Amino acid sequence: MNQTELTVIGDAELVEELSLLTTQTARMRARMADIMAELERRRRPRAAQRHARC
Repeated sequence: MNQTELTVIGDAELVEELSLLTTQTARMRARMADIMAELERRRRPRAAQRHARC
């Protein structure tokens, strides 16, 4: 959305759009945290196996 489009949209619509984007951002952050936790969980057994071989 460019500046011209923003000037013709009413306050309620802008607030609604902001709310939607905020919700999407929160979901994306939560998903990123889930993915990072899963990657960390997957790395732990590999690190433990490497230490066991030494």
